[in-house]
Amino acid sequence: MLEGIFGNRTAEKALLHLFHYGEIHPSAVARDHRVAVDPIRRQLERFERSGVLVARSVGRARVYAFNPKSPYVRPLREILRIAYESIPLADRERIFPRRRPRAKGKPVL
Repeated sequence: MLEGIFGNRTAEKALLHLFHYGEIHPSAVARDHRVAVDPIRRQLERFERSGVLVARSVGRARVYAFNPKSPYVRPLREILRIAYESIPLADRERIFPRRRPRAKGKPVL
């Protein structure tokens, strides 16, 4: 869906995961999509070098998030929102598994 805009499926997977979770680790994206970690990590580093993402160290791991100072993040998030909402709910639940238990009585979306 976004491959034509970003140039490859790895960028699409990484950005949609980031949009969904707010911050991501390359291995989590790779695990959810059953792909190698290295291409995901390289793509996230490209986005960091371009200023769209920022990373911080958590122990030995690097965690990525959108750069709030980048002028490109707001329009990028809007494009990602449109793409994210076009994914059927059943597919979203499969692609983006829950990372922690849902609160009792909390609606799915």
